[in-house]
Amino acid sequence: MESDLVITNGWIIDPSQQLAGRYDLTVAAGKITGIHQPGRRDLLRSARQVLDASGKIVTPGLIDLHTHVFVEETPLGIPADQVGVEQGVTTVVDAGSAGARSFARFVETAVQPSATQVLAYLNIAGAGLCEGLSELADIRKLAPGETAELIQSNPLIRGIKARMSGSVVKQSGIQPLLIAKQVAAEVNRPLMVHIGNAPPSLAEILALLEAGDVVTHAFHGKRGGILGCDGRLLPEVRAALRRGVRFDVGHGTSSFSFATMRRAKALGVAPYTISTDIYRQNVNGPVFSLATTMSKFLALGFSLTEVIAATTCAPAEILGLANEIGTLRPHTVADITVLQLTRKPITLIDSEQQRLTAEEALEPVYAIKSGKVMTCRC
Repeated sequence: MESDLVITNGWIIDPSQQLAGRYDLTVAAGKITGIHQPGRRDLLRSARQVLDASGKIVTPGLIDLHTHVFVEETPLGIPADQVGVEQGVTTVVDAGSAGARSFARFVETAVQPSATQVLAYLNIAGAGLCEGLSELADIRKLAPGETAELIQSNPLIRGIKARMSGSVVKQSGIQPLLIAKQVAAEVNRPLMVHIGNAPPSLAEILALLEAGDVVTHAFHGKRGGILGCDGRLLPEVRAALRRGVRFDVGHGTSSFSFATMRRAKALGVAPYTISTDIYRQNVNGPVFSLATTMSKFLALGFSLTEVIAATTCAPAEILGLANEIGTLRPHTVADITVLQLTRKPITLIDSEQQRLTAEEALEPVYAIKSGKVMTCRC
């Protein structure tokens, strides 16, 4: 069978198939067609393009579950391709930049021009972040009816976003989350909930969440986080994890702490997904990229397979797209990332300005989007 692309000599890691080893990967018509023992000359002879991945790691296309890519209308937006395919990420999910009343403009300016696949969590506020960053302070600006109607008609929208920290909700308290949860139940979509400074308290928030909902910024270092004053997990956190609530990193400018993550890891808690919360103001630090964020987790003692799972099959499952992306199974979309694990000392920094010296770092080399090979620019 003739292939459009053969990726040869790479070390494939695909947690969705519990696969790790040296294989060749074939692609045709934008789909993965097979994983093969390396060195088959018939595959190489029949390929239109051969990509030699010697010394490199080949994974399903990386997925960043929390980004902000609505450039023209919000203060945070950064071009999707700049934090997407140029950094080895084939799918980015915009986490609430757009609401029901600004979504058409989001599609026009962020989704359609991008080589990167752009999906979205729709902000429960009608304007999203287009009118400022306290979008849930005035309940009258929420758009539950329009949100429900739009979600049911647009597959780009994978869930609903509510930013539940004091600076966002102000006097509205827990009410925006109650409204968002009601809409989510109506349309059978998960919530992504931003946590930060109280009020409302984390216990109030977690009480409303159920299996499949996502807590982003779960490992921040602010007061009122997942750890009590005694350094133990709050009982409400344990209960939420048992219910199947997913804890996401959402690094951001001020939402990821090495100390919190170390303590959580010691208590047996790992992030379900690793995401960046990357935007205009933190792309030059402390976040930089998804690959840099992944490198921080390697430095914290998570295995390479764990880190890749948290940026491929785990976010794909949350998005309800596990049969399309986040995997190298045959007949799925040929979204593939080629990484280099570079062994050299590197200093990494968290949102608390704490530093960590690592001996290795992941660097993106190629992003293959629907079978098209693009060289990364990191």
